[in-house]
Amino acid sequence: MYIQKNFSLIRILRFSGGHILWITAWSTFVAVIHELTHSPWLHIPWLPVSIIGTAVAFYVGFKNNQAYDRLWEARKIWGSIVNSSRAWGAAVKGFVGNQFTDENYSEEEIYHFRKKMIHRHIAWLYTLRNQLLIPTSWEHINQGKHVARATKKRREALGVGLFKDGITEQELREFLPPDEYDRLINYKNTATQIIDQQAQDLSCLRERKLIDDFRHMELQKILYDFYVHQGKAERIKKFPLPRQYGSMSFVFVGIFIFLLPLALVTEFHKLGDYGAWLSIPFSVLVAWVYLMMELVGDYSENPFEGLGNDIPMLSLCRVIEIDLRQMLDEENIPGPIEAVNGVLM
Repeated sequence: MYIQKNFSLIRILRFSGGHILWITAWSTFVAVIHELTHSPWLHIPWLPVSIIGTAVAFYVGFKNNQAYDRLWEARKIWGSIVNSSRAWGAAVKGFVGNQFTDENYSEEEIYHFRKKMIHRHIAWLYTLRNQLLIPTSWEHINQGKHVARATKKRREALGVGLFKDGITEQELREFLPPDEYDRLINYKNTATQIIDQQAQDLSCLRERKLIDDFRHMELQKILYDFYVHQGKAERIKKFPLPRQYGSMSFVFVGIFIFLLPLALVTEFHKLGDYGAWLSIPFSVLVAWVYLMMELVGDYSENPFEGLGNDIPMLSLCRVIEIDLRQMLDEENIPGPIEAVNGVLM
């Protein structure tokens, strides 16, 4: 997530600079051919091109709205995870105790039960984040050579590469017992199995009468909420913006950019001998605006891609970890994740 108020000119150029080169080359080529040949096929009326531009603007606007909805829904899901996680920590701390037991457990034993379940939940957070960062076939890093190469560079400079990602494995080893780690890490969906392990431990606590039936059900409801949040996040991750919208908008923008210099050079030629050359900067500017609208939507539709416009899952995991560990009165708690180069992950 970018946290600066505005993008710098350098950052904008890094994002779209390569496209400016071919747009400029095409606009210049059209102007040169027009001036050298004055060929009739270059005299395209502006009206049909403007109609295409209007249609493309509506289409790209629709795509951007849908992309933003996916991004904002992903943020709301993680906001719900934050709230449910705090509720889980408070409930475990408040519910697990000697109130209903036949034999009293020591404070140290009670603390151990609470700590085990809260720590396991922290492991679930980092595991879920790691699973959501696994690339899908439609994300940019799995596209053609140029796109994949550019995406890898962006991930390193303005994405997950800013925070070297041995974090998940470190957190799992820290917050899961060794026997659990070796078993759970081998499942295809480790996050799901961690919640299941929580449910099994709740049953054990009920058998020991460390919680009663009511508290058992309330804690189980919170685990159900975690399944709901995880399922919603997985739905966004594993179901793309329908490709008929995601792909065709790029085609339409490309058609418009191809036709734009052909129409503008005709209009600017009417201004005089040097009017055709003025069409070049205006063609580049208009084409760049349309292309940026397309790119903004294209890089917003996948909010768990590991790029700078992602949901800051690592930061949110750390916020929850701090809150839960402070509930346990632990010491040596790590600090919040700080932004690097204006990016919070």
